[in-house]
Amino acid sequence: MNRDKNRPVNASDRMGTAPVGKLLFSMATPMIISMLVQALYNIVDSVYVAEISENALTAVSLAFPMQMLMIAVSTGAGVGINAALSRSLGEGNRDYAGRVARNGLFLIAIAVAVFTAVGLFGSGLFMRCQTDIGEIVEGGTAYLTICMGLCVFLFFQVTFEKLLQSTGRTMFTMISQGTGAILNIIFDPILIRGMWFFPEMGIAGAAAATVFGQAVGCTLGLIFNLTANRELNLSFRRFKPEWQVIRTILTVGVPSILMQAIGSVMSFGMNQILLSFVSTAAAVFGVYFKLQSIIFMPVFGLNNGMVPIIAYNYGAKNLERMRKTTKLAAISATVLMLIGLAVMQAVPDKLLLLFKADENMLGIGVSALRTISLSFVFAGFGIVISSVFQALGNGMYSLILSFIRQVVVLLPVAWLMSLTGRLELVWLSFPIAEVACMLCCLFLLVRVNRRVLNPVGQREG
Repeated sequence: MNRDKNRPVNASDRMGTAPVGKLLFSMATPMIISMLVQALYNIVDSVYVAEISENALTAVSLAFPMQMLMIAVSTGAGVGINAALSRSLGEGNRDYAGRVARNGLFLIAIAVAVFTAVGLFGSGLFMRCQTDIGEIVEGGTAYLTICMGLCVFLFFQVTFEKLLQSTGRTMFTMISQGTGAILNIIFDPILIRGMWFFPEMGIAGAAAATVFGQAVGCTLGLIFNLTANRELNLSFRRFKPEWQVIRTILTVGVPSILMQAIGSVMSFGMNQILLSFVSTAAAVFGVYFKLQSIIFMPVFGLNNGMVPIIAYNYGAKNLERMRKTTKLAAISATVLMLIGLAVMQAVPDKLLLLFKADENMLGIGVSALRTISLSFVFAGFGIVISSVFQALGNGMYSLILSFIRQVVVLLPVAWLMSLTGRLELVWLSFPIAEVACMLCCLFLLVRVNRRVLNPVGQREG
């Protein structure tokens, strides 16, 4: 391995020495727990909003693409920071790792300024371009103005968590993310309904609870990084942006941002297709996204535990550990997705009733959940391999996969199906897109194995 054997042993070094199975699950479990809590918050948030009215639920659903865009930029940049940090630590270069962290935080500050301005001045325009129903426009505008106007907490919470993940301190990530999400769940009904001495805020209360949880999570993340993340020097004394370092972060980060931003485009486009039938269809689509988070979040948590291990061992030139980690993560993700498929097929009506679904919404939603969930059979493997590409610095492959799934296949197929006038056929676009993505994923995996992993194995030998 290309490392200095005389340097001090750090907590991050266990990513190159600990048993792969124990290491992966010890790193992933705290994040899976915190992301499950996060998913629960998403569901609870919509359940309380649904109590207001179906239009309120639709408003939050139509606002969701913009929230997805914020999450795309924050987590995508975080992935770039995480991959660069883990690789630097695997190579034993702690000084460069500290420079990556500081320049990453600088990038996040720029993103915060942009999204804050868009939220304060563009939320109403975004909602009006989707619908002319006054209650939906008003509620969605209030919700987005608060969430985007105070997005500083979301962005820095995600970034601080990625810094902790890069050094293997995922327990702190669980605490910061989990605490924020739990507080969000607690304050949702309080602020939406107006309990105790708090005013009744409706949809705006859901947004306020979200921002409050993010603020607490952000504060905890900052404290944990300053007190426990000793591998990284976060001092900004005499700081100047280093464009070479920033370019390294963006090499992985931009494809990751675009990959997730494509999800925002897909969600926006799908909402327009569904609104051409009835606004209830858009509400059902929003409910599906909340429900699928309880299934996908554990897979994403598993990925967050996997990425630093892959990146670290790529830096350390340890091919065997990289392959073991990938195989175990792919199998685990597939099992989780099959469990989600079974639940969606068995009790879709009971899931929809959580959101106060009436007979019309049930008629649309049961078919939607059962059809869309067929895509879960292939999704777990694709998600894991896409993250492996990012960890290896091949973020462009991840972008290609996401673009094919959601733009090249899903939206055109959904539009073509909508021309039949049968809403139930629109949902078939999801499993069709996932099959197409799976085939592309296998092709790119063979390519990466030949061009990236095999040469590493030769150097290792």
